[in-house]
This record gives sequence, structure tokens and C-alpha cells, in this order.
Amino acid sequence: MILEQITMDDFTAGLDKTRTVIIPFGSVEEHGPHLPLGTDTIHVYEVCKEVSNLIPVFVAPPIFYGVCRSTRNHPGTVGISPASLRALTADLVSDLYRQGLRDFLIISGHASGLQLSCLTEVGEELLLKYTDIRVAVLSIVDLAMDGWQDVIVTRDDSHAGEVETSVMLHLRPQWVGEARPQEWPQFPKHLLVRDKLRYWPGGVWGDASQASKEKGVKLFDLSVNALVHLIQDLDGDSDR
Repeated sequence: MILEQITMDDFTAGLDKTRTVIIPFGSVEEHGPHLPLGTDTIHVYEVCKEVSNLIPVFVAPPIFYGVCRSTRNHPGTVGISPASLRALTADLVSDLYRQGLRDFLIISGHASGLQLSCLTEVGEELLLKYTDIRVAVLSIVDLAMDGWQDVIVTRDDSHAGEVETSVMLHLRPQWVGEARPQEWPQFPKHLLVRDKLRYWPGGVWGDASQASKEKGVKLFDLSVNALVHLIQDLDGDSDR
């Protein structure tokens, strides 16, 4: 049940089937010279929508803006502060709770450690505030990486490389450019740097030349199946 597509009567009827909602988070962030700025959001939202075709679950509209640290100086990246992300997440969950939802899957297509830390922090606070809810916080990478390893060949592929290029060739082939770059940035160990473009000029972390639409289909399906199983496991566990 896609929230922006259903009526209020559909919503009420849906509560008889499930009290679980997925809230997809993404980013508006550079993804090299070949992928669109909305790659993270498109990826996670399409996975969530496909899951809703398979099992009863609510899917909230995606949050396009995220916390972008390493890519903030690259052209096109538009982010929000950690404080804004935490406040927005808390408000959304609180209002969804008011509407009757009780199990919240907060899943991010943007696998930034800082973004996931913010979402986890809010999740912990919400568990204290509402004693009858369950909250899961994870990234799309956390969801299906084990399965992805049987499909991809690139080691340390994490941004605009083999995985994301393959998935976008499946989901939005008309939005994918011809370039297939490969790059592994070398940031100083432990040291925070101001000029991130100096260490990561191309905005790719991995090898896009290894990407294919066929791999994208497999990677997407693995993510969908993993999310279905996660929701089913939550539904089968009554311990809150």
C-alpha cells in the first residue's frame, strides 16, 4: 500500500491487514558522471514498492534529502543537517504512530555512516517514547549484501560502481550515461579533510565497467526478497 496512492478508506482497511510501514530514505547526491543524483532514493523506493506488491505493508513516500558528508562538495549534492534528519524522522514516525502504525522499518538507500547513525539514534529515542512499537534501521546494503556478493565481482564497491550502475540500468536505463568509470578514493586515515574533492574527484567508489542490466535485475530481486523476509520475521515475532 503506497501511501500517496491510496485513499483514507484504503488506509483504514489496510490497518486490518498490517501495522507495519516502511519509510525509505535516500539522498540527492552525486553518483559519478553517469548516474542521476537521485540514485539512492530511486533504488530504495523501487525495492519498497515491489515489496508492497508481494505482502501487506504500508510504504511511506521517500525522503529524498539526506546527510551527505564525503560528497558534499561535489556538483549537484544537496543535503540536510543531521539535526534536520533526526527531527524529520521523529516527526514522521510520531505521526504514523498517531495514525495506527506500530512497526517501523526505516531503510536508507544512502548508506552513509552518519545518516545511519542519525536514524539509529532517533529509533532508540522512539523506543523509549512509545513502548508498543518496534523499529528497524538499516541500509539497502545491510539488507542484501550477502546475496549481492554472489553476483558482483568488484571488491570494495560502494558508490556509483558495479552495484548501483547495474541496478539503475535495470530501473532507469534511460537515465544512465555512457561512462563506466572506476575509482577508489584514498582519504587520509582518521583525518577529516575539508577539500574532499581532492581525494575523490570522480565521485565513484568501485568499478562501473563491471555493471550490466542482467546483474541489476538479480541485485534488485535479492533486495526485494530480503526485505520481504525481514518483514515476515518481524510479523512472526510478537516480542516488542
